[in-house]
Amino acid sequence: MSSPPLALTLADLLLRPGFGSRRRPDRVFDRILAGAGQAEGDERFVEDFRLLLRWWAQAENLTPVGWQSARAHVRRHLTNRARIRRLIAEHPAIEREPIEKPVFVVGLPRTATTLAHGVLTLSDEHRGPLLWELLNPGLEVPPGQRRRAMAPARRLVDGTNLLAPRFRDIHPMVADGPEECTFALPHALMPLSSARLPEYQAWHCERDFVPDYRHLKQVFQVLQYGRPRRRWILKSPVHLENLDALRTVFPDATIVWTHRDPVTVVASFCSLIEHGMVLSTRPVDLHGIGATWLGLLGRSAARGLAARAAIPREALVDVPYSWLGSDPALGAPKLYAAVGARWTDREAARLPEVAARPKGTRPHRYDLARYGLTRADVTSVFAGYDALRAEVDRA
Repeated sequence: MSSPPLALTLADLLLRPGFGSRRRPDRVFDRILAGAGQAEGDERFVEDFRLLLRWWAQAENLTPVGWQSARAHVRRHLTNRARIRRLIAEHPAIEREPIEKPVFVVGLPRTATTLAHGVLTLSDEHRGPLLWELLNPGLEVPPGQRRRAMAPARRLVDGTNLLAPRFRDIHPMVADGPEECTFALPHALMPLSSARLPEYQAWHCERDFVPDYRHLKQVFQVLQYGRPRRRWILKSPVHLENLDALRTVFPDATIVWTHRDPVTVVASFCSLIEHGMVLSTRPVDLHGIGATWLGLLGRSAARGLAARAAIPREALVDVPYSWLGSDPALGAPKLYAAVGARWTDREAARLPEVAARPKGTRPHRYDLARYGLTRADVTSVFAGYDALRAEVDRA
């Protein structure tokens, strides 16, 4: 990979004086917790993030920007958890807010999950969580305070575009645009996209995710409280590995599963990870990225396949890549019909907003071999998934 942008080099230099604090992660964590607060009964939630920060502090090749990002990640989740618990204590009716028949867009990453999510949120009858709401969830914000509430999302977007400009070509983000609920799920795979964290990876793979999805439901209940109720349209590739937990908490959910050739998926996603990881880890181990994410994505697909047998057929929508990747104008009406929604001229007129490549971005190019992988490596891991994908494509 080419040299990091000058802005990233300068940011590392500016943050270097505080880099030594990673040798004392518990002291750093205690300061974060003192500022964030803690609700009674949340000891397990809090201690899980203490573990994460300890593991992150030990990560190989972590940069000063990476350590700053780790602390910010932990601080955000603890602060939001305390706020949500406080709001529920002040307004007990929040927990009675029904999250009825939500749609969850799932699938391996780079399978047009973002496009499917964007298409489904075009309807005025639907609601997708905005990035700023996921980063800073709370009750309805008066117009005069909205800019302040959006500030964390604007900093994230601006900082990513400045320090890792190629990332925007792959996954552009907008502060006030719909985004995946990975940002609100406490223990998703996101830390593994920033650094090599073998202890966290092993812990993550053994975790019971039902409490995480209960927390996610509370986030949406807070965002819905006192506002017009619309059908939630939610999205994250991470949900594919947690369908059992998801359906335990959201039993009436409709699952929209997007599909694409896993050889393309793995190559494209490894490229995304590379361009994001350069923010936090240098040098980046390209073959390590390939090995790690081939394993994680293969596990995700296998867990999704195992869980889908228990999903009622009427609650599962399979979306081949051709529906949206080739011709969204033809695929979007099919998608709406499949989830029981109305596709009208209004949605058709707004479709170019989400289907077009953002202005100023470049085509995304990637190569599986760059990450030490071959087509045979991928097809051997995804043999079971490829059998399903062939059925979907035929149908």
